[in-house]
Amino acid sequence: MHGFRRNPAAWLVIALPIASVVAGVALVVIAVRSGGNDAVIDTVQRTAQIQVSELGSDERAAAMKLSAVLRVESNMVELLPVGRGFADGQVRRDEPLTLRLSHPSEATLDRSLELKPTELGWRAPVELPLDHDWLLQLGPAEKAWRLKGRLHGGQRAAHLGPSLERP
Repeated sequence: MHGFRRNPAAWLVIALPIASVVAGVALVVIAVRSGGNDAVIDTVQRTAQIQVSELGSDERAAAMKLSAVLRVESNMVELLPVGRGFADGQVRRDEPLTLRLSHPSEATLDRSLELKPTELGWRAPVELPLDHDWLLQLGPAEKAWRLKGRLHGGQRAAHLGPSLERP
């Protein structure tokens, strides 16, 4: 024991294993507290160890050639249609659309907005924080089709499109 007092490097023989044990316990605690299920906004069916998501609404959006741009201002969110499906009457322009905004890691910050029809597209009065990314999902109430996108933190516009491409 007398050698430990004279040689500080000898303390590394004790300190490094203790530090690694403490770090390992901390990682286990963090993993247990985070929960085992990741938040997913899609409806997922589980069969044994396989997860299956219904993609019919994505296929319909691709077949209809839908696309849109989401624009964010200080006191409102506006959706502007740009795809052919909006112009040829496949989507009713007089009905509201639902926009789901999901925080990438904090489910308590998720929100859902009803976008009301306007002359140019759809709009909702809301002050949307832009200090982080938002995962976007847009569709009608009956969920016949859906568009997805991502609004990056600090940006004021995002493209929404089908998550499946047509061949």
